[in-house]
Amino acid sequence: MVGKIALVLAAAVVCAPVTAVAAAADPVPPVMAALGDSISAGFNACGWYVPCTSRSWSSGDDAGVNSHYLRMLAIDPAVKGHNLNFAVPGSTSAELAAQAEKAVAAKAAYVTILIGAQDACAGEESRMTPVPTYRARVERALAVLAPTGAKVFAASIPDIKRLWRLGKDSVVARSFWAIGHICPAMLARASSAAKKDRARRDRVRERVRDYNEALAEACAAYGPGCRTDGGAVFAYPFTLDEVSKWDFFHPNADGQQALARATFKAGFPWDPGTLTSEPLASGRQGR
Repeated sequence: MVGKIALVLAAAVVCAPVTAVAAAADPVPPVMAALGDSISAGFNACGWYVPCTSRSWSSGDDAGVNSHYLRMLAIDPAVKGHNLNFAVPGSTSAELAAQAEKAVAAKAAYVTILIGAQDACAGEESRMTPVPTYRARVERALAVLAPTGAKVFAASIPDIKRLWRLGKDSVVARSFWAIGHICPAMLARASSAAKKDRARRDRVRERVRDYNEALAEACAAYGPGCRTDGGAVFAYPFTLDEVSKWDFFHPNADGQQALARATFKAGFPWDPGTLTSEPLASGRQGR
């Protein structure tokens, strides 16, 4: 009898971890949607100053990027064609709730969010979105999604100061930033080493860090249905080779691929299985 009990206990110990792993996995969602700004819209990733959603790190269908959508498609082909992209270039956190409403209307069960670069990239430092306002806007968008039970992945905002550091010695990059009026709060007077400009850049970077912290807190309040990248995008050591040569700001195809790789591994463990509902919408893709 003792031997039989020991055998049962040993079997329970061996099987328990397997059961826990299986329970932690989620079915691949029938519809997914990308929310955010120009980064998630794939702006300048394949054309001159146009969105290129096919190369979005989130919902794109370009094999070279290997987006979240394509990684999920490799697990369950039933999600094919149901990759929506509601991200709009130039959007700030103020537009996020409206995008979330579109995702709800499309019955998206998985939503990615990357928002905040434009909140920091104001025309002047003083016009950056206050952190409490940013958090309230993110919370409002999550409140729109919450009743649907959608899984949400929130990516951190990239380190804009790293971009300045990489491009400040390039005449071409500085010219694009100045002529295009790109992210003046950080990139204005890019070659200046004046104390006031150094301090300004540090404050803008700190504001981005504060946004990322607020985003993580809002995600935690949403519950286990929301995950963040743990700051992976902000910490990613990108190079100028991963930035569009049309503006020296947005990720190119290689940059979008890097975003997909860095974020997907921090997301949900999707499990191959039967979808709980029939896909109801088709993806809007750009080329």
